[in-house]
Formats: sequence, C-alpha cells, structure tokens
Amino acid sequence: MEHSRTLSPLHFLIFLCFFSFCYGSRNLFSLYKQPPISLNYHNGPLLEGHLRISLLWYGKFTPAQKSIVIDFVTSLDQNSTRIGTIKAPTVSNWWRTVDAYMEKASKKKTHLVLSDQISDENYSMGKILKKTQVSELASRVNSKPGGLTLVLTAEDVAVEGFCMSNCGYHGRLDQAVFIWVGNSVTQCPGQCAWPFHQPVYGPQTKPLGSPNGDVGVDGMIVNIASIMVGTVTNPFGNGYYQGSAGAPMEAASACTGMYGKGAYPGYPGDFLVDLSTGGSYNALGVNGRKHLLPAIFNPNTEECSTVV
Repeated sequence: MEHSRTLSPLHFLIFLCFFSFCYGSRNLFSLYKQPPISLNYHNGPLLEGHLRISLLWYGKFTPAQKSIVIDFVTSLDQNSTRIGTIKAPTVSNWWRTVDAYMEKASKKKTHLVLSDQISDENYSMGKILKKTQVSELASRVNSKPGGLTLVLTAEDVAVEGFCMSNCGYHGRLDQAVFIWVGNSVTQCPGQCAWPFHQPVYGPQTKPLGSPNGDVGVDGMIVNIASIMVGTVTNPFGNGYYQGSAGAPMEAASACTGMYGKGAYPGYPGDFLVDLSTGGSYNALGVNGRKHLLPAIFNPNTEECSTVV
C-alpha cells in the first residue's frame, strides 16, 4: 500500500483561484473557507517513540544539496541541541503538531534520529524506475520494523507516476516503511516545486525565492515534510486519515498549498523573507538553515496550522 502526495489538490486550488478571478483583489479570497476536515483515527499502529531515518541518495546529488536535506531531517528532533540561539519559529515547532496526533491516540511522541546514508551514484537500476524498483531500493536499506527510509532520486531520474500523478509517496514493506521523493527541477517544477516555480495552471504570478537557493531541493523538502507527517500518522493505512483508505487525505495533504496565515487558493500565505537572499521561509533549523514548510491539520483546533 502506498499513499501519494498527489498533484490534484494543489491543481484544484489553483484552478479554483483562476476561475474565480484570482487576478483581482485578494479580499475576495481572504473570505475563503476550507471545507470541513475530520481526520479520524482508525486504531492502527503509528510511528511512535524513537524513529531511525535512513537516507538513500539515488543518482548524483551535490554536497550542498545533501546538506539541505540532512539539516532538515536533523532539525525535526525536538531534543536537538544544535539549534543554539535560534528562536521560534523552528522546524521542531512545526513538528509539534504531530505530537497532538500521538497524544490523542495515547501513543509516545515521535523523536526522529538520522541513522545512516547510502549513495547510489551509478544508477544501479537505471534512470527510469518503476514503483516496484523504488520499493526494492528501500528494502536494500531497511526491511526491518522500527525504521523509516527516505529514497531520494536525482533530477535526471524518472519514476513511475512522477509529475503525472504525484510528487512523492510513502509505502510499506511488511512492517517497514519508506518515503520516495524526486527532484523535479528539470521534469515538472511547476507541479512539484511550487511555490518556488511558476505553476503549470492558473495565474502565472511571480514565484517565491527558494530559501536555500535550490528550487529542486527546496521543493523536495516541502514534499518530504508533507509525506513524513502522513507516514508517521498513517504508516500502514489504518492510522489518521479522512476518506478512502486507498486514497486518503492525511494530516499534511489536507492543507495542500498552505504555508502561512492568510493562505487561500493560489496564494501560499504570509511568511518571512530573507532580505539578503530573497528566499521565503517559515521555519528555522540547525546550522541557521531556513525552510518553507507546509501547514499541518491540527486535530485539536481542527484547522490547518502553520508556524508563522
């Protein structure tokens, strides 16, 4: 079973914006009310306690690109001491919304720990991958319970369904779980790296500056973050979700396209801007790293929650 971060919710928002005269004043859309959301718990296991995260780099990634992802994963741990003097909003503040799901299910809080990394720079399975091959790559790293593998594919790797139906997904191998996300910068940045690239559909507004100067990898962070929330709260298809178990709305996919307060269809919301680089962000991580992270549906307030 696999659950995707599909393109359709974002495209629907932009489509709605376009046909409701989004080119005009924002005031009309500031009145937009999101349809009711209720993510029910279906009594299945969640990824609680200490969760070991392994990274599989498939294809060629530069050291700078790897550091962006590594810093993000490291920043998720609430007990991290490497944030130093950085004040809120932080990546760990953002992750605390996930704690609410654990508390409601009487589970332990999830602490994420970066475990190991494997590089496959020689494209051992080629540059065109089927989903079954992605699962096989994940099983090479970890097929035992208790861990999470991130399979990350480089910009010149095509994966079944990529750009056409999803930007990434999470799946399972018996009791092990994995996430796949690809770098979309040369294949479909308008679909999978929005809002750092102009969207394929709807009004062609100026894209936001990517927080780390890499549209493809900063887009990957958005997708990794969204899918990781869904993986932890619905790892085996019987956790928290709304709708069909085969195509569930999960904790982050429920808030697609929202990054800050005041967000509405086609407008990602208000956030911070680095005056020196022009990069947009809403959370700080280790080593002073900046990230733009998606909103998460808060089960206590029943609203999409952002850190700014």
